[in-house]
Amino acid sequence: MMDWTDPHDRFFLRQCSRHTLLYTEMVPAQAVWFGKAERFLAHQLSERPVAVQFGGSDPRQLELCARLAGDWAYDEVNLNVGCPSDRVQSGRFGACLMAEPQLVAELVAAMRGATSLPVTVKTRIGIDDMDSEAELFAFIEAIRASGARTVIIHARKAWLQGLSPKQNREIPPLCYQRVFAVKDAFPDMEVIINGGVQSLDEAAMLLERVDGVMMGRAAYHNPYLLAEADRRIFGDAGSPVATEHELVEAYLPYVEARLAEGERLSRMTRHIVGLFQGRPGARRWRRYLSEHGPRRDADSEVIRAALALVSPEIEREAVSG
Repeated sequence: MMDWTDPHDRFFLRQCSRHTLLYTEMVPAQAVWFGKAERFLAHQLSERPVAVQFGGSDPRQLELCARLAGDWAYDEVNLNVGCPSDRVQSGRFGACLMAEPQLVAELVAAMRGATSLPVTVKTRIGIDDMDSEAELFAFIEAIRASGARTVIIHARKAWLQGLSPKQNREIPPLCYQRVFAVKDAFPDMEVIINGGVQSLDEAAMLLERVDGVMMGRAAYHNPYLLAEADRRIFGDAGSPVATEHELVEAYLPYVEARLAEGERLSRMTRHIVGLFQGRPGARRWRRYLSEHGPRRDADSEVIRAALALVSPEIEREAVSG
């Protein structure tokens, strides 16, 4: 989700759900180590609860990252051991670290020693030919021994050579049973499942077997998916379910504040193009934002104009017609 779940996206998603835990993009530990903490860690407190995700393999760097996560008021620190991209591998972090469980345990221990925040690990069910249940269990045991109590498992293995990151999200088959087996074998750990979840119905079914569900691209491309999460997943019966129009109206003051700081409109509209997915007028909404949002002089009136193309009146007319 690098370059996707930035502060603009997280602010908007928070309008959809008060309780869903949001995650940052993966922050390179090395960048923080060399003084770029503000660039990567700055966020709105209104985004909370939010977890910051780091990628790295140097205990000193990750110790600093964990300490700064507390200073920047995050709610969780996550170590990414699941990303299979070439760029990440060249920095010796991400999924390639599954081959070094003792190093990962050392990293977790260093992070836990630097913060009182929960330190969690995101991983895969395996990499390359290291994809047996026994090898996964050994990896989980190593990080549990270092003090980790929460693991987020993408239920696909990763091929570090021969597949692109996109292919690694699609070609290796999902194996939810392997994640269920981890939960059965480590009942004292919080096990969160990731990969292929497209709806709250699917999430609810998975929650019968595991402790949590992480959704990525499905929620990004169709953010309204989260609008009922507080009621259906978190049991907050009194939580209001905002309409798409209300969510956009709640986003506009934030957009205008960032525009006043010099941000480009397209950096913010790109996160909401999928909001009306499956609704009459969705194509008009997407087209208008895509055509007018990138203009250098574009302002919040572009969003208002796009919103008028999917007004309730137009929706009723389209449905009745």
